[in-house]
Amino acid sequence: MVPVRVQEAAFDVGAELNEFTDRMQGAGAVVSFTGLTRDLAAGDLIAMEIEHFPGMTEAALGTIREEAVTRFSLQGALVIHRYGRLAPGEVIMMVATASRHRADAFAGAEFLMDFLKSRAPFWKREITASGADWVAAKDRDEAALNRW
Repeated sequence: MVPVRVQEAAFDVGAELNEFTDRMQGAGAVVSFTGLTRDLAAGDLIAMEIEHFPGMTEAALGTIREEAVTRFSLQGALVIHRYGRLAPGEVIMMVATASRHRADAFAGAEFLMDFLKSRAPFWKREITASGADWVAAKDRDEAALNRW
């Protein structure tokens, strides 16, 4: 099983996806999603700072990855999430899932993305020209998670 990775360094999405796909012998579908740092406010984002508790974060992501593998009969699931200071447009995270059938791969990827958005133990702060503010949870993200 592919481990989750929580890292400060940037990563090559294409290389990660190729490596993941190469390991998924017998899969009929691979689905991936890449999240980018985006400006949630008024267009003046300088950076997003992401904090986490090492060990706790990896354990939480590992648990939800295992749940996705079991629930959606996945052959594999990859979760990579960055922390530290990220500029607008930088890759912040990636999820990839593999299964025999596309519906399971898509559902597994969506399940993981909804968890990462709402429940993963990361704290995000937007840095703008006018100051810094912590990013609050959004009702739509909670609603997306509740469908599971």
